[in-house]
Amino acid sequence: MIPLPVIVGFGGISPAGRSSSHHGYARLVANALPAEAQSRMLASLAALSSAGGEAGDAASLLDGTLIRPLSDALFDPNNLLSYKPASLSSPNGELQFTINRRQAPTPLPQGWRVVSESAEEIEIKCPSAEVMLEQPFNAKVTSAGQLPNGFDPAALYPSRSHPRALQMTVFGASDAINSLGIDWELIRSTVAPDAISVYAGNCLGQVDQAGFGGMFQSRLMGRKVTSKQLPLGLIEMPADFINAYLLGNMGTTGTSVAACATFLYNLRQGILDIQSGASRVAIVGTSEAPLAPEVFEGFAAMGALADDAKLRALDGIADNEPINSRRACRPFGENCGFTMAESAQFVVLMDDALAIELGASILGSVSNVFINADGYKKSIAGPGVGNYLTVAKAAAAARSILGEKSLRERSLIQAHGTGTPQNRVSESMILDRVASEFGIDNWKVSAVKAFVGHSLASSGGDQLMSTLGCWHHNIIPGIETISSIADDVSNKHLDFVLKHREVEQNSIDVALLNSKGFGGNNATATVLAPHVTNKLLRARFGEKAMQAHTSRNEAVAMASRNYDDAVNKGEHKIIYHFDHNVLGEEALTFTDSAHGPSAMSVGKNRPSVSLDFSSPYADISNQDD
Repeated sequence: MIPLPVIVGFGGISPAGRSSSHHGYARLVANALPAEAQSRMLASLAALSSAGGEAGDAASLLDGTLIRPLSDALFDPNNLLSYKPASLSSPNGELQFTINRRQAPTPLPQGWRVVSESAEEIEIKCPSAEVMLEQPFNAKVTSAGQLPNGFDPAALYPSRSHPRALQMTVFGASDAINSLGIDWELIRSTVAPDAISVYAGNCLGQVDQAGFGGMFQSRLMGRKVTSKQLPLGLIEMPADFINAYLLGNMGTTGTSVAACATFLYNLRQGILDIQSGASRVAIVGTSEAPLAPEVFEGFAAMGALADDAKLRALDGIADNEPINSRRACRPFGENCGFTMAESAQFVVLMDDALAIELGASILGSVSNVFINADGYKKSIAGPGVGNYLTVAKAAAAARSILGEKSLRERSLIQAHGTGTPQNRVSESMILDRVASEFGIDNWKVSAVKAFVGHSLASSGGDQLMSTLGCWHHNIIPGIETISSIADDVSNKHLDFVLKHREVEQNSIDVALLNSKGFGGNNATATVLAPHVTNKLLRARFGEKAMQAHTSRNEAVAMASRNYDDAVNKGEHKIIYHFDHNVLGEEALTFTDSAHGPSAMSVGKNRPSVSLDFSSPYADISNQDD
């Protein structure tokens, strides 16, 4: 048997709030929770507000979350700036104007001449001039899934002009690591330096002014490129930050880029490392901060977004009436496009033996992530057959582990559910066909984008956080932005959950997370519930080992609760180590053997890295050339 990748910690930040301890999930189903759970969720939201909001101000806290009108904290959608080219000339054939000396182009354009000058200004005459005139305009899209009002990740650590997605990475990955309830130094002292993987990134890169966005605009905006904009704009930088500034990690690292399926692609990398034995711990995640005017315009030009005009037409309201931003995203209902969002989500995986040894909390497990392309396509954004393959294989994997009854009666689909007319048709056809072939009559379907929007690379992480919360609170989030399923949605074998639905404890054994990305990037994950994971571990390790694990987990669970209590009081535990314990050659020690080095140690109090490899291929080491 291969190691089982067990989910032992998770965290992040999304429009629903902080992810750890299921607070973000709790915001999704707030009106279905008991009073105590609502109170803790509100305390979590209050602690995120830099304005020091009170948990008792429930309406204000709830209004400042999920999909809502664009906040001026990001940019003013009613005062966007563009430039229009214009040619200036004079009736007498010659322009004359005064310009600040520092603003004058050097050298002067052909035909320009200086007629007078001072220390500060010069007077110019020229036949004509090509200029760019400011032209303010209103955004076509004014709804988005934004981080909670008042939350500023840059204020929680020395952010040093980091792009927003990297600020969110530092907060989200810190949240996941702290949620473990296990001191990271204990993990470092237990696991070899090359046995920890980090897979994290995004699909757009860092698009704000501190990253690629500012770099690409600098010349046209009359600014200088900074030394940080290019390196910090790179797509894999979230993984680099986690390694360099949070963990001091020396293991496998990187990111897979797959548009809106990126999180699940990274999740696959992590579980394959654990299943192969290459790593014992994997931190997997994404951090996407796409809420920039240029990105909105790009998706709007494709006709992909639910813009204000289309929403008004859909709801039959006049141009001067406000839109209902809360209902901008309507998966599988009458809809008109997706709603963009920002989110950073991270999960910590361990191999099952290490999780048992350390007493880690068992939050679920991931047995498989299947990835398939679409083959030949008519349109790069159009649907194809690849997602049929991934969903069918994920369902078959669940059946092989749990049996037909669990798949048919005790499974849940977390649909990609973007809120576009094309998605509601194509994805529902896929899910309905697979359900039919596997004998599933009423496959429960949820779609978290209805609440938090489409966070692109992080959308699979949003789905996973919703799934873990469902197992904790026993409530399936409903698609509450719609009242009925659209006529062109295939649902003969599907049960779309339209209202929050309470289910019996341990009644959902497995969830399939489905992601579809531009270009034909399809991924579906098979995620096993905590009670199923515990059953698998008990079968592998025995009752005695599991009892010992339960005993060790008491302190771990308490440490995790203590972390949650502290953060809910505003005591954020951000992990950020700049220029900390930087190692050089002096930290390396080699262990000699008859055939040369057999191991090497890096730093103190850590297991050594093995260099004693056996060839998996034909042995030709003693053959002559």
